Formats: sequence, C-alpha cells, structure tokens
Amino acid sequence: MRRSRLQLVAIGAMLHTLVLLTSAEADNLPQQVEFQSLDGDTMLTGYLFRPAGKTTARKVPAIVMMHGRAGAYSSLAGGKYDASTLSRRHAFWGRFWASHGYAALLVDGFGPRGYAGGFPIHSYDSRPDAVNEVTVRPLDAYGALKYLRSRSDVDGDRIALQGWSNGGSAAIAAMSDEILAATGQKPGEGFRGAVAFYPACALHDRFANGYHPYAPLRVFSGDADEEVSAERCARLVEDSQAAGGDVSIEIYQGATHDFDDPGAKRQSVPENADAADRAIPATLAFLKALLRR
Repeated sequence: MRRSRLQLVAIGAMLHTLVLLTSAEADNLPQQVEFQSLDGDTMLTGYLFRPAGKTTARKVPAIVMMHGRAGAYSSLAGGKYDASTLSRRHAFWGRFWASHGYAALLVDGFGPRGYAGGFPIHSYDSRPDAVNEVTVRPLDAYGALKYLRSRSDVDGDRIALQGWSNGGSAAIAAMSDEILAATGQKPGEGFRGAVAFYPACALHDRFANGYHPYAPLRVFSGDADEEVSAERCARLVEDSQAAGGDVSIEIYQGATHDFDDPGAKRQSVPENADAADRAIPATLAFLKALLRR
C-alpha cells in the first residue's frame, strides 16, 4: 500500500509522540495502589498515573484502563511484575492521559488471581473462569470506579472506561444495562462512557438477545486483526444502534491487533501507524467532550 509524503510525515509525527511519552519511564513511574473488586473476594493491584504540576491542586477527571489477554506487563518482565515492567502500550496511554490532565488507573486483574504473565494468543477456550471478561472483569472495572471516587483528587462524576482486546471486551460488557444493574447501580452512577480497542465481541453469547450500553461507547478495530473479528463487532454495534444504543465502530483498513502498541514491530506496519494516528486523537476528542462539565 503506497503512502504519500504527507501521510508518512503524519505517521512519523505520531511515532515521535509515542517515543516521547514512553521514554524516561524509570523516572516517571505510576503509583501502585490496591482496591477491592466488586467480586467481593479479590484485592486488585492498580497503577495510577496522575497529572503533574498545578492540575493536581484540583479534582481531575479520570480513565479506568483494562488490559488485554497478555496482562498488564511487558513480555520482558522476567517475573518482575510492578510499575517498572508495565507494557509499553499501557505506559504510553497512562502518560498520555496524564499529559492531558486526566488521572489514569490501569487495573491488573490477572496478577492478583495468579496469572500476572497473561495468556498466549489463541488460548481463549482454555482460560479460567476466574478472569472471565463478562462475569468477572467488569466487576474489577467497577471496583476501580469505586476506588477513584474515594480519592479527594478525582472528580467522581467524570470517569470513563477504556479497554484493549480482552479488556475491551470487558469494557463492552461493563457498559451494558444489565451488568450495571447487577452491581446495584443506576446509569447515572456508572461510567460516563467507554472506548474499546480491538475487542472480541462474542462475549460468551451473553448479549445474544440484544446489547444496550447505558452510556456512549466507541469501538476501534482493524480489518486485518489476526486475533478477533472486527466484522463480528460491527454486527454487535449495528444491532445495538438499531435498538437505540449510543455506540459506534471505526474499522481501519489493513490494521492488525494491537495497532496502537508503540513498539517498533507494530508501528513498522504503515496501516497500524495510520490507525494509531487516527484512533488516538479520536479517543481523546471523544472522552474530552464526554467528561467536560
């Protein structure tokens, strides 16, 4: 696929931004925190990225971030699972949100349950129910929401949800009317909205009879995804729209799974770099408008 000079310049600019926000990580580590999942049993680990400077003197909006099937940490963690070994993608997004004045809380839902290293590709059918993205992980997201609302530096009325891959699936499930109701909350008490990057949308057939999000939801996928079906997500979105759901999907031509991963392997694919260049500012614009007072 040929690229014009302007397209290549734009992609280069995005790569430069990715490098800047993921550099000097050892000098800018997030705070490790703990909080209870709404499953009632699990004490979760989280990594809190906070805005620097004068913005911390006031309450700020926040983003709860849900990792994918590979877990919260780098594949090079070597058994050391802490703030210093987070994956480059999660570190990038945490710092990205903080640089725009948001608190960002990355939830490690696998480590506390004994699966810190995550799961390999195509292992979906063998993963334990303890990390089910429909019945369990949404409860982790709501545990994070409750924790953020307990903090004096976070505006509890302006919190959104973001997830990738399996965490994107968890975000979609968490935004459903029925799962929110199962937590004992009303729509005005949940997240203000959510973004899901390249999720799987089968969702254990939980929503075979219809899916309706209680707040706005945006999905970003690639049509060359080697792990999940963007087409299946498009069908879920179309059916939900027909039932009145405020949900939409953007599918990027030629983009693979993990297209926003700042590593050289993914960003060396021009279609991935182009998708990241479009999806990142689109996500910022969506959540900025959503969380504006």
